[in-house]
Amino acid sequence: MSQSRSFRAGIIVLLVASLAGLAISLYAYFTPLTGVNGSLGALAVILSTIALVIMTLVMAPLSCRSGRVALRLLILLALVGTGFAGLLLHQWWLTAAMVVGLIGLLLDMASPAASTTPAHS
Repeated sequence: MSQSRSFRAGIIVLLVASLAGLAISLYAYFTPLTGVNGSLGALAVILSTIALVIMTLVMAPLSCRSGRVALRLLILLALVGTGFAGLLLHQWWLTAAMVVGLIGLLLDMASPAASTTPAHS
């Protein structure tokens, strides 16, 4: 049971961080005087956080080891890219949310349940 909980903890942290990033980017895009409202960069961050949410939801029930590795790599790239975009847009909370998402990804990768899941051919 504890292996399942630790597996879920990483996925939940990643999902919450992705949803928080989506909320922050929507706020920055639609609220006047944020400095980035209506900008193409803020719109790109909205799309990348939506992609993060979708990839996290797809990865949660996935039992194929190679699929999980591929999704983890894509999620890592999206987290780093979105965090860097948050720095460029001066949206510090967005960058903080992506760092929390990275912690969730690391928790998922380090969990015993994730490493002992049998691969389906």
